[in-house]
Amino acid sequence: MTPDAIIKASVCPLDCPDTCSLAVTVVHDEVVQVRGSKVNPVTRGAICAKVANYYPEFVHGASRLRTPLKRVGAKGSGQFEAISWPEALSTIHEKVSVKIDRFGPQTVLPLNYAGPHGFLAGDSMSARFFHRLGASLLKRRPLCGGIRSEAYQYTYGSVPGIPLQQVALSKLIIVWGNNATACNLHLMRQINKARHAGARLVVIDPKRTRVAEQADLHLAVKPGTDVVLALSIARALDELDAIDHDFVEKHVLGYDAFREVAAQFSIADAARICGLTDTDIQQLVGWYSTLNPAVIAWGNGLERNQNGGSGIRAIAALPAIAGKFGVEGGGLVAAAGNAFPKTSERLLRPDLIPPGTRTFNILDVSTLLLDRDLAPPIDALFIYNHNPVIVHPNQNLMKQALAREDLFIVGIDIVMTDSMEYADIVLPACSHFEHNDIFAAYGQQYLQRAEPVIPPDGESLPNTEIFRRLAVAFGFGDDCFRTSDLELMNEALDGNDDRMKGHLPSELPTDLALKMTIDGEEPILFKNIFPDTASGKVELYSEILKTKYGLPLPRYRALNSDYPLTLISPSSEKRITSTFGGVKDCDATPVIEMHPDDAAERNLSNGTTVKLSNDLGEVFLPLFITDTVRPGCVYSMKGAWFKTTPNQQTVSALVPQSKADLSEGACFNDTRVEVTPAT
Repeated sequence: MTPDAIIKASVCPLDCPDTCSLAVTVVHDEVVQVRGSKVNPVTRGAICAKVANYYPEFVHGASRLRTPLKRVGAKGSGQFEAISWPEALSTIHEKVSVKIDRFGPQTVLPLNYAGPHGFLAGDSMSARFFHRLGASLLKRRPLCGGIRSEAYQYTYGSVPGIPLQQVALSKLIIVWGNNATACNLHLMRQINKARHAGARLVVIDPKRTRVAEQADLHLAVKPGTDVVLALSIARALDELDAIDHDFVEKHVLGYDAFREVAAQFSIADAARICGLTDTDIQQLVGWYSTLNPAVIAWGNGLERNQNGGSGIRAIAALPAIAGKFGVEGGGLVAAAGNAFPKTSERLLRPDLIPPGTRTFNILDVSTLLLDRDLAPPIDALFIYNHNPVIVHPNQNLMKQALAREDLFIVGIDIVMTDSMEYADIVLPACSHFEHNDIFAAYGQQYLQRAEPVIPPDGESLPNTEIFRRLAVAFGFGDDCFRTSDLELMNEALDGNDDRMKGHLPSELPTDLALKMTIDGEEPILFKNIFPDTASGKVELYSEILKTKYGLPLPRYRALNSDYPLTLISPSSEKRITSTFGGVKDCDATPVIEMHPDDAAERNLSNGTTVKLSNDLGEVFLPLFITDTVRPGCVYSMKGAWFKTTPNQQTVSALVPQSKADLSEGACFNDTRVEVTPAT
């Protein structure tokens, strides 16, 4: 370490459940090293390799945006010239005002998602701006997490599951649809602690992931059939007389109706439909009925199919009917975000939204942009905290939509991305190392605050300041646009809540991770917290979901396709979705993993370039033959950028825009393809 080096505290803001505390080494106002710190006792000094290896280049590399830009070439060409902030803001105001004068304010749409997870950078001043403008509203959760959240909410309400650290106390851990080694690192630490104490580990995943290789039992379930497996387990528990009838009578609504649905699937049925063996399912049932405490730690992989909501609801029912709650280490690792005293209405100001404002599903944006019969049309788009051309389903349709010459696009990002190249005006945003923010994780129950560790790079600004300046440019004089970043923190969380332990959010020490507790104890469902559903019980039968989707109970639907292979696009160990896709180490084309039987059937050789195709597009990838994937499935990591392709199509080009049973959510794992030799 050089004499000028300073180590400063920070927090990882990326779209990951762990939200690690960081120790950042700074030399002459540059980030030179990022390591884990022990501030957060859950993450405790360990961070993923991508954050450790890629952040300095991400913050200071050649793709960093340091000045506002104006497009001078064709959309998508990446041809820009630098302009000043006054010119950028006045151009945005002028162009957007012309659109509003013609079509009204709902011609404007924000297209943002979860690039940073801080309260401020994620959505605060930006939400206020679009609400005050009267822009069309965007339902974002269907892209990721919405199915799981809705399934949990209408089963248990807005209460958290067990804290992550309690997994270490479990005697049976079921990791279901969660590639923990790639995207939930600190779950693995708790699993390892439990294993050292004699716990059993079961992994349910179509692929033999690294966590599956460590498991006592791996069930390589067919994608989209998790609901059948969960229902068959429920039936088997009933047949073993392993239902906690006292708990069900007191705390569960709709068990009899749920039991009738579960009765449709025997273990033999599940083995046939899910591609498993009777013996493995019976082993899982035997352990789950006898080992306590037992916990299920699920992941987003479960929701990414047309049966996603039903699968999660059926799995969520298991700890309730088997009486696994009320003890440390028992139940579900879920909904950690519900542990925090959030005050979202104060932060986002939905009261500014004009009555009757329309709302769009984020999955429909590309279709809506090309719908000339839409009234009013979407003619102005603000893309921030998001890389839609890489991560949305039906990538080719999104490219076509963003290439509309009459569509005015404002892009806001830290680095030049494939989506930013379609923008008319690009505004440079600060990295999280350059502004204040506060972080409530969605995978662990500690609140953390971060201060800038370096000044803004070039002319970049925090998201909050960008939207303050946009508010001024549009003539918004409301006091809420003069709120400082520290004041925004205090509006994001209830500082008077007992969980804050006397800390004002804006004054939370950066060397403290504040543990969320209930009367001094960790939240434990059915001990010190209880469901806040409409009935106050675990709702296995949901009147709300019956009204919204005609789905009061879980159901299974088989997916039929003319294409024989299921394409799974899981998290990458090099990227957080598409973040870090621009660094040099992500230049290589991702491989496509295929089972030897499927490769032999197609006369394909390891290492050769193959073509994945369906009616939506075609993608060229090097083939890696491995028996870690089940027959009938192929795997390629999501989030790769166009630089890795010969034809500007990544795996997202093959993903349909079909919607799941809940939340109208994305069905990435319902992608069906054929794989042939590249010609």
